[in-house]
Amino acid sequence: MIAQIGHGTDTGKRRRRNEDEYVVAPPLFAIADGMGGAQAGELASSLAAGAVRDDESVSGSGERRVADLIQEANRRVYQRSSQDASASGMGTTMTVALVEDGAVVFGHVGDSRAYLIREGQLEQLTEDHSLVAELVRSGKLSPEEAETHPQRSVITRALGTDPDVDVDTFSIPTHPGDLFMLCSDGLTSMVDGGTILEATEKNRDNLHAAVKALIRAANKGGGEDNITVVLFEIGADVGEPPEQTAQYPVLGTEGNGEVDEDTIDELDRVPAVDTKVVLPVDAEHPQAERGRTLRNRLLAFALIVIALAVVVIVVLTIRGR
Repeated sequence: MIAQIGHGTDTGKRRRRNEDEYVVAPPLFAIADGMGGAQAGELASSLAAGAVRDDESVSGSGERRVADLIQEANRRVYQRSSQDASASGMGTTMTVALVEDGAVVFGHVGDSRAYLIREGQLEQLTEDHSLVAELVRSGKLSPEEAETHPQRSVITRALGTDPDVDVDTFSIPTHPGDLFMLCSDGLTSMVDGGTILEATEKNRDNLHAAVKALIRAANKGGGEDNITVVLFEIGADVGEPPEQTAQYPVLGTEGNGEVDEDTIDELDRVPAVDTKVVLPVDAEHPQAERGRTLRNRLLAFALIVIALAVVVIVVLTIRGR
């Protein structure tokens, strides 16, 4: 049984739009962080979340159900990206949680995260599919260096970039009192684990207040990206869960979750570096893409010089006659 839920989203202090989307439809929960030019990031995350809300189209249970939901989300984003030139290249992260049979089943793509708080300890459950995470796992970068790496927004796996996507799935057996959190990287890039744990434990009896505290902390830390948090607590498996409308308040779903201190005015806004997807091979060689671009420019310049030289020779030959 789900005892308590809190959820909310906020644009942050540097973004003009909120490209995060989330789903709270017990026993299903999901979070998506979109990327792409113009409105494409918002569209990608919205399409992915819509696939989770329409979960009646997916049969089965457990990890298979969660994986199929994310594959359906991927299909919708990829199809729209392929058919709509204005949405070309869009994509989104997605982390899904399904509560069933004494466990929470997770599906995960990208760098949004899932956490478990149990007996006063915070544990990250998902592994980031990102450039810096790949470099940390391979020993080429320390966790401390990863926190300030200029390419920390580059992810290596996302929904919508290919017809099929590789989905990480796993299950966590639950205990009464377990608190699970799904969040976008707008939270985890601004606050550390200690701050997350302190804010949630201090507001354990009111997850709505816990979500507000987390969003406030991320904005105080810089608010460089959209911030979205979903919390749900596991209770004793007795009776029926309370009605969501009465029990589970919502923060501003249009990015106004922290109206007292959130966004800065237009004169103070600065451009934020958007998320980008690279293939895993490029994660092993982060300079490769830049090198290819430089070589292509040099080749184009050389061809122009040769063409000009040919024109000069032709002109001089004609004049000599």
